[in-house]
Amino acid sequence: MTYLLDGDNVRHGLNKDLGFTDADRVENIRRVAEVARLMVDSGLVVLVSFISPFRSERLMARELVAEGEFVEIFVDTPLAVAEARDVKGLYAKARRGEIKNFTGIDSDYEMPEKPELSLDTTKLSPEEAAQKIIAYLTNAGRLTPYIPVTDPPGFQ
Repeated sequence: MTYLLDGDNVRHGLNKDLGFTDADRVENIRRVAEVARLMVDSGLVVLVSFISPFRSERLMARELVAEGEFVEIFVDTPLAVAEARDVKGLYAKARRGEIKNFTGIDSDYEMPEKPELSLDTTKLSPEEAAQKIIAYLTNAGRLTPYIPVTDPPGFQ
């Protein structure tokens, strides 16, 4: 079984008391990493979809689970492309000063040094990126290939 921890959804509940200062970003990732660890301990595959701007917090999250349980996937998108794709208008608000400490605008992002997988979204469609993730996880023994079950001939 799988569970998705999404940055937007978690900020509406568990982390609604946090803003976007560097200290709040660190605490945001710390809380989510602890929740993910509990879920992994219960046997779930946890997908954590977050902007995690600091290497130290990504390392902390990695060290919470057993070797091989943490897979860092870097969704590599240039800032200009992210701004052009921004359906929520958050980058425009950050550029106008309405949102402070916004990653890539007035808050730094430390690129991963050795992610298990890096996806260049200027060259891959969302479907192609998803296929690369599935292939990586399958090859790493984290997913079992999907084999559709069909009824045998003559089965009614």
